[in-house]
Amino acid sequence: MILTVDVGNSNIVIGCFAPDNNTPMFVERITTAPNNTVLEYVVSFKTILELYGLSQEKISGVIISSVVPKLNSTLSSALEKLTRRVPLLVGAGIKTGLNIAIDNPAQLGADLVCGGVAALHDYTVPCIIFDLGTATTISVIDKNKNFLGGMIYPGVNISLNALASRASLLPDIDLDKPKRLIGTNTIDSMKSGLLYGTASLIDGFIERIETDLGYKCTTIATGGIANKIVPYCKKEVILDDTLILNGILYIYKKNI
Repeated sequence: MILTVDVGNSNIVIGCFAPDNNTPMFVERITTAPNNTVLEYVVSFKTILELYGLSQEKISGVIISSVVPKLNSTLSSALEKLTRRVPLLVGAGIKTGLNIAIDNPAQLGADLVCGGVAALHDYTVPCIIFDLGTATTISVIDKNKNFLGGMIYPGVNISLNALASRASLLPDIDLDKPKRLIGTNTIDSMKSGLLYGTASLIDGFIERIETDLGYKCTTIATGGIANKIVPYCKKEVILDDTLILNGILYIYKKNI
């Protein structure tokens, strides 16, 4: 089995794949904790495997995609200690098959690389990828399979935290469905603004990107909060919760 690890600023997402299957056996999240020790991460990963009745001896390969460089050494050591396998790390020198046509390809985040690889493998180009995490990132791949670049803007939770911390009368809220579009109280007004506002932003970016390119695109959304936003989009958006993990898996297979 292949263990894929997606290290984000807020969460670490772990997926486990059978060698001949591109559907994960499980997907779990733990909090990204830069100050945790190697042993603490060993215990976390071991607990997840045991939860699904898997022993570390069954892991034949490990690969990490990380946007938190401070954690790379700790996680690599933890996973090697647990599985007795040296993890691959998505980064310079690893084969991806992605033609990155930005100013400095080395600056492209590992998560965006993995999302692009999965989109090329699983969907029809051209495509737009929305990754709704701590930050919301937009990646654009043209009809010739070139990764053109994209956009970055604050994620929904960052916006929510900013509202609650900077406006004295606005509370911290859960992003449940508001009763209606036009909120009749503070909490529903905040929910409506964040959910419908982010969905409208996605719709608007799709329209602008397609106008810029001159053709329609397949649009995919992933990330921890995508499932809360996509239902409110007017444009056709494919929800793919495991896009990044699948991309990590495909990169692993290109490098063994």
